[in-house]
Amino acid sequence: MSAFRKLIVGDAQADRVVPPSGFTAQLTLFAAGAMAFLCVFALALSLASGRVAHRWSEELARAATLRINAPAEQRAAQTEAALEILRQTPGVASARALSSDEQAALLAPWFGADVPLDTLPVPQLIEVTEADIGYDATGLRLRLQAEVPGAVLDDHTRWRRPLVDAAIALRRLGVVSIVLIGGAMAAMITLAANAALAANAQVIEVLRLVGAQDSYIAQAFVRRFTLRALSGAAVGMVLGMIGVWLMPEASQEGGFLTGLGFQGWGWLLPLVIPLVSALVAFVATTRAARKRLGDLA
Repeated sequence: MSAFRKLIVGDAQADRVVPPSGFTAQLTLFAAGAMAFLCVFALALSLASGRVAHRWSEELARAATLRINAPAEQRAAQTEAALEILRQTPGVASARALSSDEQAALLAPWFGADVPLDTLPVPQLIEVTEADIGYDATGLRLRLQAEVPGAVLDDHTRWRRPLVDAAIALRRLGVVSIVLIGGAMAAMITLAANAALAANAQVIEVLRLVGAQDSYIAQAFVRRFTLRALSGAAVGMVLGMIGVWLMPEASQEGGFLTGLGFQGWGWLLPLVIPLVSALVAFVATTRAARKRLGDLA
Protein backbone atom coordinates (compact mmCIF):
# COMPACT_ATOMS: atom_id res chain seq x y z
CA MET A 1 0.00 0.00 0.00
CA SER A 2 2.88 2.36 0.78
CA ALA A 3 4.47 1.74 -2.62
CA PHE A 4 1.12 2.32 -4.33
CA ARG A 5 0.64 5.58 -2.41
CA LYS A 6 4.10 6.76 -3.42
CA LEU A 7 3.32 5.91 -7.03
CA ILE A 8 0.17 8.05 -6.96
CA VAL A 9 1.27 10.91 -4.71
CA GLY A 10 4.93 10.95 -5.70
CA ASP A 11 7.87 12.84 -4.31
CA ALA A 12 8.49 16.41 -5.48
CA GLN A 13 12.25 16.13 -5.05
CA ALA A 14 12.50 12.77 -6.78
CA ASP A 15 10.28 13.95 -9.65
CA ARG A 16 12.87 16.58 -10.56
CA VAL A 17 15.19 13.77 -11.67
CA VAL A 18 12.94 12.96 -14.65
CA PRO A 19 12.46 15.68 -17.28
CA PRO A 20 8.76 16.64 -17.37
CA SER A 21 8.82 17.13 -21.14
CA GLY A 22 10.97 16.34 -24.11
CA PHE A 23 11.46 13.46 -26.50
CA THR A 24 10.97 10.66 -23.97
CA ALA A 25 7.74 12.17 -22.62
CA GLN A 26 6.30 12.62 -26.10
CA LEU A 27 7.37 9.13 -27.13
CA THR A 28 5.75 7.55 -24.09
CA LEU A 29 2.48 9.46 -24.48
CA PHE A 30 2.28 8.77 -28.21
CA ALA A 31 3.17 5.08 -27.89
CA ALA A 32 0.64 4.49 -25.11
CA GLY A 33 -2.10 6.41 -26.92
CA ALA A 34 -1.53 4.74 -30.29
CA MET A 35 -1.33 1.25 -28.80
CA ALA A 36 -4.48 1.80 -26.73
CA PHE A 37 -6.29 3.07 -29.84
CA LEU A 38 -5.31 -0.05 -31.79
CA CYS A 39 -6.11 -2.28 -28.82
CA VAL A 40 -9.70 -1.00 -28.74
CA PHE A 41 -10.23 -2.06 -32.35
CA ALA A 42 -8.51 -5.41 -31.82
CA LEU A 43 -10.75 -6.02 -28.81
CA ALA A 44 -13.85 -5.04 -30.78
CA LEU A 45 -12.84 -7.39 -33.62
CA SER A 46 -12.25 -10.25 -31.21
CA LEU A 47 -15.61 -9.83 -29.45
CA ALA A 48 -17.52 -9.36 -32.71
CA SER A 49 -15.89 -12.44 -34.24
CA GLY A 50 -16.91 -14.47 -31.20
CA ARG A 51 -20.51 -13.29 -31.57
CA VAL A 52 -20.52 -14.09 -35.28
CA ALA A 53 -19.10 -17.57 -34.68
CA HIS A 54 -21.74 -18.29 -32.05
CA ARG A 55 -24.58 -16.91 -34.21
CA TRP A 56 -23.52 -18.78 -37.34
CA SER A 57 -23.05 -21.98 -35.40
CA GLU A 58 -26.49 -21.71 -33.78
CA GLU A 59 -28.39 -20.62 -36.89
CA LEU A 60 -26.78 -22.96 -39.39
CA ALA A 61 -26.87 -25.94 -37.06
CA ARG A 62 -30.67 -25.71 -36.82
CA ALA A 63 -31.38 -24.94 -40.47
CA ALA A 64 -31.36 -27.16 -43.53
CA THR A 65 -32.60 -26.90 -47.09
CA LEU A 66 -34.39 -29.55 -49.13
CA ARG A 67 -34.27 -29.14 -52.91
CA ILE A 68 -36.81 -30.79 -55.17
CA ASN A 69 -35.12 -31.33 -58.53
CA ALA A 70 -38.02 -32.74 -60.56
CA PRO A 71 -39.81 -31.98 -63.84
CA ALA A 72 -42.36 -29.19 -63.64
CA GLU A 73 -45.32 -31.57 -63.84
CA GLN A 74 -43.99 -33.67 -60.91
CA ARG A 75 -42.61 -30.88 -58.72
CA ALA A 76 -45.81 -30.14 -56.81
CA ALA A 77 -46.49 -33.80 -56.01
CA GLN A 78 -42.93 -34.47 -54.90
CA THR A 79 -42.92 -31.29 -52.81
CA GLU A 80 -46.05 -32.39 -50.96
CA ALA A 81 -44.63 -35.91 -50.46
CA ALA A 82 -41.38 -34.46 -49.08
CA LEU A 83 -43.28 -32.16 -46.71
CA GLU A 84 -45.29 -35.14 -45.43
CA ILE A 85 -42.10 -37.10 -44.77
CA LEU A 86 -40.58 -34.15 -42.92
CA ARG A 87 -43.67 -33.78 -40.74
CA GLN A 88 -43.33 -37.44 -39.75
CA THR A 89 -39.60 -37.22 -39.03
CA PRO A 90 -38.70 -36.95 -35.33
CA GLY A 91 -36.43 -34.00 -34.60
CA VAL A 92 -37.81 -31.76 -37.36
CA ALA A 93 -39.47 -28.75 -35.75
CA SER A 94 -40.96 -27.30 -38.91
CA ALA A 95 -40.80 -27.54 -42.69
CA ARG A 96 -42.29 -25.27 -45.30
CA ALA A 97 -41.95 -24.77 -49.04
CA LEU A 98 -40.65 -21.37 -50.06
CA SER A 99 -42.97 -19.30 -52.20
CA SER A 100 -42.04 -18.05 -55.64
CA ASP A 101 -41.47 -14.55 -54.28
CA GLU A 102 -39.11 -15.87 -51.58
CA GLN A 103 -37.10 -17.87 -54.08
CA ALA A 104 -36.96 -14.87 -56.41
CA ALA A 105 -35.61 -12.77 -53.52
CA LEU A 106 -32.86 -15.35 -52.95
CA LEU A 107 -31.83 -15.16 -56.60
CA ALA A 108 -32.18 -11.39 -56.91
CA PRO A 109 -28.57 -10.56 -55.88
CA TRP A 110 -27.30 -12.61 -58.83
CA PHE A 111 -30.05 -12.36 -61.49
CA GLY A 112 -31.83 -9.13 -60.63
CA ALA A 113 -35.18 -8.37 -59.06
CA ASP A 114 -37.33 -9.62 -61.96
CA VAL A 115 -36.33 -13.26 -62.13
CA PRO A 116 -38.63 -15.26 -64.47
CA LEU A 117 -38.88 -18.38 -62.33
CA ASP A 118 -41.58 -19.84 -64.56
CA THR A 119 -39.18 -20.04 -67.48
CA LEU A 120 -36.12 -21.21 -65.52
CA PRO A 121 -35.43 -24.74 -64.24
CA VAL A 122 -35.30 -23.56 -60.63
CA PRO A 123 -35.81 -26.35 -58.04
CA GLN A 124 -38.41 -26.02 -55.34
CA LEU A 125 -36.81 -25.19 -51.98
CA ILE A 126 -38.11 -26.40 -48.63
CA GLU A 127 -36.89 -24.74 -45.43
CA VAL A 128 -36.28 -27.27 -42.65
CA THR A 129 -35.85 -26.22 -39.02
CA GLU A 130 -34.31 -28.68 -36.61
CA ALA A 131 -35.68 -29.26 -33.10
CA ASP A 132 -33.51 -29.35 -30.00
CA ILE A 133 -33.26 -33.14 -30.05
CA GLY A 134 -32.07 -33.13 -33.68
CA TYR A 135 -32.93 -35.54 -36.46
CA ASP A 136 -31.20 -38.45 -38.20
CA ALA A 137 -29.93 -36.84 -41.41
CA THR A 138 -28.68 -40.13 -42.86
CA GLY A 139 -31.96 -41.93 -42.26
CA LEU A 140 -33.93 -38.98 -43.66
CA ARG A 141 -31.82 -38.96 -46.83
CA LEU A 142 -32.39 -42.67 -47.36
CA ARG A 143 -36.16 -42.33 -47.00
CA LEU A 144 -36.27 -39.31 -49.29
CA GLN A 145 -34.18 -41.17 -51.86
CA ALA A 146 -36.66 -44.05 -51.83
CA GLU A 147 -39.91 -42.05 -51.83
CA VAL A 148 -38.98 -38.68 -53.40
CA PRO A 149 -36.28 -39.31 -56.03
CA GLY A 150 -35.83 -35.61 -56.82
CA ALA A 151 -35.20 -34.53 -53.21
CA VAL A 152 -31.73 -33.47 -52.08
CA LEU A 153 -31.16 -32.62 -48.40
CA ASP A 154 -28.49 -30.02 -47.62
CA ASP A 155 -27.89 -29.60 -43.88
CA HIS A 156 -25.20 -26.91 -44.50
CA THR A 157 -22.48 -29.09 -42.98
CA ARG A 158 -20.10 -28.56 -45.91
CA TRP A 159 -19.99 -24.78 -45.65
CA ARG A 160 -21.06 -24.24 -42.03
CA ARG A 161 -17.81 -25.44 -40.48
CA PRO A 162 -15.47 -23.28 -42.63
CA LEU A 163 -17.50 -20.17 -41.77
CA VAL A 164 -17.44 -20.87 -38.06
CA ASP A 165 -13.74 -21.77 -38.16
CA ALA A 166 -12.99 -18.50 -39.98
CA ALA A 167 -14.85 -16.47 -37.34
CA ILE A 168 -13.03 -18.30 -34.53
CA ALA A 169 -9.70 -17.67 -36.29
CA LEU A 170 -10.50 -13.95 -36.47
CA ARG A 171 -11.22 -13.95 -32.74
CA ARG A 172 -7.88 -15.59 -32.04
CA LEU A 173 -6.18 -13.08 -34.33
CA GLY A 174 -7.70 -10.27 -32.29
CA VAL A 175 -6.36 -11.76 -29.06
CA VAL A 176 -2.90 -12.24 -30.58
CA SER A 177 -2.97 -8.65 -31.83
CA ILE A 178 -3.72 -7.39 -28.31
CA VAL A 179 -0.75 -9.35 -26.93
CA LEU A 180 1.55 -8.00 -29.67
CA ILE A 181 0.33 -4.46 -29.05
CA GLY A 182 1.16 -4.82 -25.36
CA GLY A 183 4.62 -6.15 -26.20
CA ALA A 184 5.28 -3.31 -28.64
CA MET A 185 4.22 -0.73 -26.05
CA ALA A 186 6.49 -2.32 -23.45
CA ALA A 187 9.41 -2.13 -25.90
CA MET A 188 8.75 1.53 -26.73
CA ILE A 189 8.46 2.53 -23.08
CA THR A 190 11.63 0.60 -22.25
CA LEU A 191 13.51 2.52 -24.94
CA ALA A 192 12.12 5.82 -23.68
CA ALA A 193 13.05 4.99 -20.08
CA ASN A 194 16.59 3.97 -21.07
CA ALA A 195 16.97 7.21 -23.02
CA ALA A 196 15.79 9.27 -20.04
CA LEU A 197 18.13 7.43 -17.67
CA ALA A 198 21.07 7.89 -20.02
CA ALA A 199 20.32 11.59 -20.46
CA ASN A 200 20.25 12.07 -16.70
CA ALA A 201 23.38 10.05 -15.91
CA GLN A 202 25.18 13.04 -14.37
CA VAL A 203 22.18 13.93 -12.22
CA ILE A 204 21.94 10.33 -11.03
CA GLU A 205 25.65 10.36 -10.14
CA VAL A 206 25.19 13.51 -8.06
CA LEU A 207 22.20 12.01 -6.26
CA ARG A 208 24.28 8.97 -5.39
CA LEU A 209 27.03 11.16 -4.01
CA VAL A 210 24.59 12.83 -1.63
CA GLY A 211 23.32 9.43 -0.44
CA ALA A 212 20.28 8.72 -2.61
CA GLN A 213 19.52 5.03 -3.01
CA ASP A 214 18.95 3.46 -6.42
CA SER A 215 15.44 2.45 -5.34
CA TYR A 216 14.65 6.12 -4.65
CA ILE A 217 15.94 7.16 -8.08
CA ALA A 218 14.18 4.30 -9.86
CA GLN A 219 10.90 5.15 -8.16
CA ALA A 220 10.94 8.62 -9.72
CA PHE A 221 11.35 7.21 -13.24
CA VAL A 222 8.81 4.44 -12.70
CA ARG A 223 6.17 6.86 -11.40
CA ARG A 224 6.63 9.41 -14.17
CA PHE A 225 6.54 6.86 -17.01
CA THR A 226 3.64 4.92 -15.48
CA LEU A 227 1.49 8.04 -15.22
CA ARG A 228 2.46 9.06 -18.75
CA ALA A 229 1.40 5.68 -20.09
CA LEU A 230 -1.85 5.85 -18.10
CA SER A 231 -2.80 9.28 -19.43
CA GLY A 232 -1.74 8.52 -23.00
CA ALA A 233 -3.63 5.23 -23.03
CA ALA A 234 -6.73 6.91 -21.60
CA VAL A 235 -6.77 9.40 -24.48
CA GLY A 236 -6.17 6.64 -27.04
CA MET A 237 -8.92 4.51 -25.50
CA VAL A 238 -11.45 7.35 -25.69
CA LEU A 239 -10.60 8.05 -29.34
CA GLY A 240 -10.77 4.34 -30.13
CA MET A 241 -14.20 3.97 -28.50
CA ILE A 242 -15.46 6.97 -30.47
CA GLY A 243 -14.17 5.34 -33.66
CA VAL A 244 -15.91 2.06 -32.82
CA TRP A 245 -19.11 3.90 -31.92
CA LEU A 246 -19.09 5.63 -35.34
CA MET A 247 -18.86 2.30 -37.19
CA PRO A 248 -22.08 1.16 -38.95
CA GLU A 249 -24.49 -0.94 -36.94
CA ALA A 250 -25.29 -4.54 -37.78
CA SER A 251 -27.57 -4.97 -40.79
CA GLN A 252 -28.77 -7.85 -42.91
CA GLU A 253 -27.46 -6.20 -46.06
CA GLY A 254 -24.01 -5.55 -44.66
CA GLY A 255 -23.57 -9.03 -43.22
CA PHE A 256 -20.29 -9.64 -41.42
CA LEU A 257 -18.84 -6.23 -42.40
CA THR A 258 -21.24 -4.42 -40.06
CA GLY A 259 -21.88 -4.76 -36.36
CA LEU A 260 -18.19 -5.00 -35.45
CA GLY A 261 -18.56 -2.72 -32.43
CA PHE A 262 -19.18 -3.47 -28.77
CA GLN A 263 -22.51 -4.62 -27.40
CA GLY A 264 -23.91 -4.39 -23.89
CA TRP A 265 -21.32 -4.98 -21.18
CA GLY A 266 -18.62 -5.13 -23.87
CA TRP A 267 -18.44 -1.31 -23.77
CA LEU A 268 -16.92 -1.60 -20.30
CA LEU A 269 -13.98 -3.76 -21.38
CA PRO A 270 -11.96 -0.94 -23.02
CA LEU A 271 -11.87 0.81 -19.64
CA VAL A 272 -9.35 -1.81 -18.56
CA ILE A 273 -6.90 -0.84 -21.33
CA PRO A 274 -5.41 2.26 -19.57
CA LEU A 275 -4.92 0.26 -16.36
CA VAL A 276 -3.20 -2.56 -18.21
CA SER A 277 -1.07 -0.01 -20.08
CA ALA A 278 -0.01 1.53 -16.78
CA LEU A 279 0.87 -1.92 -15.45
CA VAL A 280 2.93 -2.68 -18.57
CA ALA A 281 4.72 0.65 -18.22
CA PHE A 282 5.36 0.02 -14.51
CA VAL A 283 6.93 -3.39 -15.17
CA ALA A 284 8.92 -2.23 -18.20
CA THR A 285 10.24 0.91 -16.51
CA THR A 286 11.12 -0.94 -13.30
CA ARG A 287 13.20 -3.48 -15.21
CA ALA A 288 14.82 -0.81 -17.38
CA ALA A 289 15.65 1.39 -14.39
CA ARG A 290 17.21 -1.44 -12.39
CA LYS A 291 19.31 -2.57 -15.33
CA ARG A 292 20.43 0.91 -16.33
CA LEU A 293 21.23 1.97 -12.76
CA GLY A 294 23.24 -1.23 -12.38
CA ASP A 295 25.23 -0.35 -15.51
CA LEU A 296 25.87 3.18 -14.22
CA ALA A 297 27.15 1.93 -10.87
